[in-house]
Amino acid sequence: MAKIVVLGAGTGGMPAAYEIKESLGANHQVLMVNERASFRFVPSNPWVAVGWRDPDAVTMPIEKYLSKKDISFKCARVDKIDPEQNTLITSDNEKIDYDYLVIATGPKLAFSNVKGTGPEGFTQSICTLDHAKECNTDFEELIKNPGPVVVGALQGASCFGPAYEYAFILDKALRDAKIRHKVPIHYITSEPYIGHLGLAGVGDSKSMLESELRQRDIKWICNANVDEVRDGSMTVSELNRKGETEFTHELPFKHSMFIPPFSGVDAVANVDGLCNAKGFVITDEYQRSPKFPNIFSGGVCVAIPPVEVTPVPTGTPKTGYMIETMMTAIAHNLKSIIIDKQEPSAKGTWHAICLADMGDTGAAFVAMPQIGPRNVAWFKKGKWVHFAKIAFEKYFMRKMRTGTSEPVYEKYVLKALGIERLENKKD
Repeated sequence: MAKIVVLGAGTGGMPAAYEIKESLGANHQVLMVNERASFRFVPSNPWVAVGWRDPDAVTMPIEKYLSKKDISFKCARVDKIDPEQNTLITSDNEKIDYDYLVIATGPKLAFSNVKGTGPEGFTQSICTLDHAKECNTDFEELIKNPGPVVVGALQGASCFGPAYEYAFILDKALRDAKIRHKVPIHYITSEPYIGHLGLAGVGDSKSMLESELRQRDIKWICNANVDEVRDGSMTVSELNRKGETEFTHELPFKHSMFIPPFSGVDAVANVDGLCNAKGFVITDEYQRSPKFPNIFSGGVCVAIPPVEVTPVPTGTPKTGYMIETMMTAIAHNLKSIIIDKQEPSAKGTWHAICLADMGDTGAAFVAMPQIGPRNVAWFKKGKWVHFAKIAFEKYFMRKMRTGTSEPVYEKYVLKALGIERLENKKD
């Protein structure tokens, strides 16, 4: 009997545990290890931050649902991975052995890279549910005492969609509260232009997102390097195409939310030969570590190179569709190795598919492949995307409760986009 440990119960790790168990069957053990006892649906965090979604609606107990599929669960923080001994060591110094390890930890939030940022500084975050709840508290203060708002993505960030989402959702929430005229909003981003998204743009993303910002009277600064954040103000350097500071801005704020750069979590990053310089797991095309053949990884914690060099550093996003296919590939490859006694052959996709809510409308984009040149570069907006994302939240949470291995992005997101055989579509 093989023992497979899945480290991390996020939007990648939970589906991975279900799919691996289904692939391997009752004769092999699957153990989920996670620092918290509950699963949190991260894509809903922007709604939580403005009070549009109750936190309980986007969480569920992990052990209750995993046990229904005969998957074990251990609630513990892992402080060290010993790949030579095939062992995880927890914060309580407990040892957890494995035959195969699937790393799905997600990222470490590197707010420390920019002085004064993050919930421990002076800006808010929507990267975790706890952060989103703190952000909501700050948002409620903004409603009581309106003032300037600064939203954006810090230098080195790779996840730009939620920053745009929050800016647009916040705008709608302020208009609903009848105080938008009292709240000037700046969007600050390390992207070289609006709609770059860490992907060198997708279709008409530049013109369409610029238009949406203009219609909402949201000012923006691109090629932005946030130098320092203080209580109520920040210094932002605006760079030119040569990477030289062209302007320096002093921006006041009553409320601010930034997406930080990501790095690898310490327990993973500290394993010699497992990760790149930023702590992201190096994998081959089968999601397997070249140095440690019994370690697989998928999701935000894997190493993917930037799409292009930009004046202010930007990373490449790992979207949900890509993560879903990575985890499916890992499940199939473990079956090939453990049961079929064959070399792995399943591969995840490098396609990017995203639904982004914008408060009263939404934007959907498709980049196939994510790193160009592309067969498909598609960007559309409309109220239907807003409703599609609401529906997607429901479908994904249902998948987490039922343990089905159905591909949610394939079945529901592509269906919502109204696209069949997407790779061959030119629109």
